[in-house]
Amino acid sequence: MTMHSCAGEAPDGSDLQVAAAMFHSLSDPSRLAILQHLTLGEHRVRDLTEHLGLAQSTVSAHLACLRECGLVVSRPQGRASVFSLVSAPELLAVLATAERLLETTGHGVALCPNYGVGTTVNPAPEALRVHASVGALR
Repeated sequence: MTMHSCAGEAPDGSDLQVAAAMFHSLSDPSRLAILQHLTLGEHRVRDLTEHLGLAQSTVSAHLACLRECGLVVSRPQGRASVFSLVSAPELLAVLATAERLLETTGHGVALCPNYGVGTTVNPAPEALRVHASVGALR
């Protein structure tokens, strides 16, 4: 995946789709909490449910999603599975960069009418709305 343009060329559309899919895998607060917890080391589902206060079915479903996205792996340990990050340094770098971006933008994304806090759907491109303060600038 290359999101940087080379010599003024636009990135390949399929690369952008893969990048968008990766960011979508990070778009759920529970998945982010699980990933952040796994930066501390390996955990069983039971450990994560206790530490995060989430239901076992919720943790299992999110871990399955993260495994299918290639962000976590599991290995058997007795009757349980132990989960860990595939690439902790790179994930930590993405999360740290996201935190810096949030600081730079003043958490403006929280107010976004399309993806902000409290939104429940991913709108189609033709249904995207403009925030009132941005619309006034156009």
